[in-house]
Amino acid sequence: MALGTTQTLAWASSYYLPAILARPIARDLAVSETVVFAAFSAALLLTAALGPAVGRAIDRRGGRDVLVMSSVVFAAGLVMLGCTQGPFMLFAAWLVLGVAMSLGLYDSAFATLAGLYGREARGAITGITLIAGFASTIGWPVTAALDAGLGWRDACFAWAALHLVLGLPVNGMLVPRAPPPPAAQPAAEGAAPRRALVILAFVFAVAGFCASALGAHLPGLLLAAGASPAGAILAASLVGFSQVGARIVEFSVLRRMHPLLTTRLALLTNPLGVAALLSFGGPAAAVFTVLHGAGNGMLTIARGTLPLALFGPVGYGLRQGLVTAPARVLVAIAPLAFGLLIERAGQHALLLTAGLCLSALASLALLRISAAGPR
Repeated sequence: MALGTTQTLAWASSYYLPAILARPIARDLAVSETVVFAAFSAALLLTAALGPAVGRAIDRRGGRDVLVMSSVVFAAGLVMLGCTQGPFMLFAAWLVLGVAMSLGLYDSAFATLAGLYGREARGAITGITLIAGFASTIGWPVTAALDAGLGWRDACFAWAALHLVLGLPVNGMLVPRAPPPPAAQPAAEGAAPRRALVILAFVFAVAGFCASALGAHLPGLLLAAGASPAGAILAASLVGFSQVGARIVEFSVLRRMHPLLTTRLALLTNPLGVAALLSFGGPAAAVFTVLHGAGNGMLTIARGTLPLALFGPVGYGLRQGLVTAPARVLVAIAPLAFGLLIERAGQHALLLTAGLCLSALASLALLRISAAGPR
């Protein structure tokens, strides 16, 4: 519950912030919204560069101190953003927030749980993604209300204050201090092939690209497929609910399945949804968004549980930083790249996401559950 709470706060006040504040920030600073999103993309790219170093630090000293530091850096970055007077400080503020995101988002929380619970961390990882799955549901209306009532600058200051009065004490007092995992494992636990790292990096890069691309363009794609404006918005709103619903199913029904099997299942959802949408058009919009959201929710869990199942907890933080670095890069560039593809191909741009998911699914055929050792 502690990490779920602080993860919700961290995501709501960073990753989900530009969707609400990009326009008022751009208007106040007399720049285009593209400049604001460019600064945000720079922050995402920085998280990819810093991820392995942060993971190594968690492996060596445990995650509590890193998460405590993230609360302080989040607060500093948000205060800087609220004080921004021009493009230079805007980029500087988002780079500080990029440092905070590398310290305090899912991968750091997953590595902390791996250090605390070892191979038994799967349930805890699923639990925090279940709670933090509501970050946009909570964060967007709260940020919008703060902007409407106080202005975007005070909205940033309010989020900064929450990191200091809520995030900092929760991370500092309720997250146990854990020693690094033991330096050695039984031989049976270290049998995953080296190629598994490359395969996981590819799978998570595909998942990150698809989630970011569709998150930025989903309503427009549904309109292009024939949905009405109201129908497109309604269908797109189902993504969050289906993500959380899939995580509940993973936590309750699928928790005894190996993460390799649930990852394969998750990768099938996007191609099935694309096939339905391109075959039946607007009437299948809800089917597509539910399948996409469910797969995305399960892949977020797989990002934490599959490396743990294959390699064990020793060196988990560094390994996590390495295998998710390509995904973080693609998350930053996917909205622009996919938008350019949509301009040329319209709704058929979805064939790219379907093809990528099927290729990731095929790559997982190179791994075997028996290679992962005991769960």
